[in-house]
Amino acid sequence: MRTFGRHARLAATAVVCGTTLALATLAAPAQAGPGPGTAGGSAERAALAPGDGWASSGSGTTGGRAADAEHVYTVTTWAQFRAALAKAADAPSIIRVKGTLDALSDEQGNARTCDDYAAPGYSFDQYLADYDPAVWGYENPVSGAQEDLRAASAKLQSAQIMAYVPADTTIVGVGKDARILGGSLQIRNVDNVIVRNLTFEDTYDCFPQWDPTDGDLGEWNSEYDNLVVYGTTHVWVDHNTFTDGRHPDSEQPHYFGRLYQQHDGELDIVRGADLVTVSWNVFADHDKTMLIGNSDGAAATDRGKLRVTLHHNQFRNVVERAPRVRFGQVDTYNNHYVAQKPADYGYSFGVGFESQLFAERNAFTLAAGVNPAKILKKWSDAPVTTADNYVNGRPMDLLAVHNAGIPEETLRPDAGWTPTLRTAVDSPRAVPRVVDSGAGAGKLR
Repeated sequence: MRTFGRHARLAATAVVCGTTLALATLAAPAQAGPGPGTAGGSAERAALAPGDGWASSGSGTTGGRAADAEHVYTVTTWAQFRAALAKAADAPSIIRVKGTLDALSDEQGNARTCDDYAAPGYSFDQYLADYDPAVWGYENPVSGAQEDLRAASAKLQSAQIMAYVPADTTIVGVGKDARILGGSLQIRNVDNVIVRNLTFEDTYDCFPQWDPTDGDLGEWNSEYDNLVVYGTTHVWVDHNTFTDGRHPDSEQPHYFGRLYQQHDGELDIVRGADLVTVSWNVFADHDKTMLIGNSDGAAATDRGKLRVTLHHNQFRNVVERAPRVRFGQVDTYNNHYVAQKPADYGYSFGVGFESQLFAERNAFTLAAGVNPAKILKKWSDAPVTTADNYVNGRPMDLLAVHNAGIPEETLRPDAGWTPTLRTAVDSPRAVPRVVDSGAGAGKLR
């Protein structure tokens, strides 16, 4: 397993070495001392507790707990952060994030804008003129000079905002206000990573693509998730906050009659990723929240994997994908789902191709006008287990309510397995109080 990690470290180093980042900008390493063996101690030295979800399976998840003093870094800028990740490719490491890391900033931390990444000759006004459906139509994908320049601009932004996390690494926020602004953390093809106590805010695409063939009226499609777990094993994502922040979808303009969408997912777990625990996070005010498995055609890489536990997370005013599941055995328990905007609510649990979703002891706080039959969404024929869930303080059989209310999407019962990797399980009556008081960045105990 460690050989696998070393290969991934070399890949991460290659990605970052193409930049002009200087390791000399890093703060002096913190002193490493003995750390606890479970989540109950020092945040930066904590390991996932035994039995706490799928990420505790097998060798467990320890992140950078074994880091020596030379591999503990405190970073205050995006450039320092990416330099620390490059250095972390050599050995188990802890990266302490202090304050705000603005991904659209120069090496000194000075803010830049989308215009700084536009390829010469790219003009959004010209893009709109060239691909207006009245001119281009809806039959063919866009192509031509402005689309090529848009793609080139997107490539420049991607090189700036993506950060690749090596194996055996812990990334932890310092205090209550550690934040990654506009960045996209990529945990790709490695093992043993911990991410805790960070606010991930507004990872937005400066150059969305217009696709006139997407649906009947076309759509604006964006790239960049806040956090991606891709082909990776043993990941613990804990006590973070994910939000669109300064650019909420509700304030975005419309072009060609469609929302100019600049956000993709908040947390996606895809491409054979496995053994992941997502605990005590807040996912707020977002559309495509969490995707587990990204393609029905990925059986070769995803079947038997995508085993994920979600517990004690708050999903507040999210439209959909909380989560949407393909293939994986996904355990969702003791999460609090809050839907205060009936017009914006799509669904919570997306039941997809060959999924085995087990949803138990969750709590839903739904505003008047939110139909509880929509909590479940059938994307493909797959069984699902729902048990002891509460809606507005009362027990509700989510599967029965869904099948009665949306009979054209009838779902089958019994996911075919029973989760065993759980620690403390709360009564669904207590979930809103427990989760709302304890979930999110800045609330580590």
